[in-house]
Amino acid sequence: MTVDSSAARKPRRSAAGKAGTTGSKTGTTGAKSGTSGSASGATGTKRTTRAAAKKSTEPELVQLLTPEGKRVKNAEYDAYVAGITPDDLRGLYRDMVLTRRFDAEATALQRQGELGLWASLLGQEAAQIGSGRALRDDDYVFPTYREHGVAWCRGVDPTNLLGMFRGVNNGGWDPNGNNFHLYTIVIGSQTLHATGYAMGITKDGADSAVIAYFGDGASSQGDVAESFTFSAVYNAPVVFFCQNNQWAISEPTEKQTRVPLYQRAQGFGFPGVRVDGNDVLACLAVTRWALERARSGEGPTLVEAYTYRMGAHTTSDDPSRYRADDERAAWEAKDPILRLRRYLEASNHTDDGFFTELEAESETLGKRVREAVRAMPDPDHFAIFENVYADGHALVDEERAQFAAYQASFADASEGGR
Repeated sequence: MTVDSSAARKPRRSAAGKAGTTGSKTGTTGAKSGTSGSASGATGTKRTTRAAAKKSTEPELVQLLTPEGKRVKNAEYDAYVAGITPDDLRGLYRDMVLTRRFDAEATALQRQGELGLWASLLGQEAAQIGSGRALRDDDYVFPTYREHGVAWCRGVDPTNLLGMFRGVNNGGWDPNGNNFHLYTIVIGSQTLHATGYAMGITKDGADSAVIAYFGDGASSQGDVAESFTFSAVYNAPVVFFCQNNQWAISEPTEKQTRVPLYQRAQGFGFPGVRVDGNDVLACLAVTRWALERARSGEGPTLVEAYTYRMGAHTTSDDPSRYRADDERAAWEAKDPILRLRRYLEASNHTDDGFFTELEAESETLGKRVREAVRAMPDPDHFAIFENVYADGHALVDEERAQFAAYQASFADASEGGR
């Protein structure tokens, strides 16, 4: 499940491959007695060999819970969730449900004009909650702009996230108070920040670790490749957690890479692993393993959480223009919340009372979020022009004047219509 660079360079021939070779000899013999028999034998051999080769190169996926909610044994990673209790499982379920509710509320608030933009995490709850709950308090997180579930795990108040998307603050939380850095809008740059911070941890002699979140689209950025290089050379205690949600806005993963993303790690000299990103237990186990490697001085790891973005890239995006409905339907059957609920119910780890209480808590959270956002001041439309240059700039002054005239035109139109 972890990439072994030597094995990747020199794959073993499968039994099916050997059988295909034998079949080829049979087909050649058949050619002496009949040309048609030769063609049939050769074609069958090629198909068998291709099928076997394709099967042998399919990436391995760490999974502890099937979409049906059945527990799968895994000799390599079971130890990392061996001590998990029914209370822990209910806690993971609660985290995912409340994170999804918060996310849905934020989407609705943006549609109502209360937020300028929102990046939904719908469908990626297991990847974020599983990895987020694997962290220790002294570990440090470098997120993108979609890690609302990780923020929840780090104790960041959800309303602070919404203040940023409303435009009334520049983040709203102290990164050092939660060891959770401010959201990063520039694609991929946070991986460099994480690598530098991790190199600093090593020099300080601390045994904590760093985790950097990014998406499959960011994996195409030069910043990510540079961070891989530096982290490997300096053996930095950093986990690169890639949430492969299949789409970089409208660009599918196959347009960005010819190999599974986790296999890129081998080219930089550290291990990579692909985990079922809709399986919260597997995400928890794999991230714990990767963090343990980092803390013990074994260097970086690339974790590819194979998941799906159920909604739009952001609220300004229309996914129906580039992706089929049946694709989403197939992933809905792998829903991370439903998967854990099935397991909880089948294992008798909960009852109807738990779900009823959680639904009430979800409603309370939604109400709190709505009230908090609507109580926030309107953003200052001209704040964007402040602090661009320390001493001002003629071009910025010109742009400010143009924007002021544009804003005034709405008032003029309103007065003219009375």
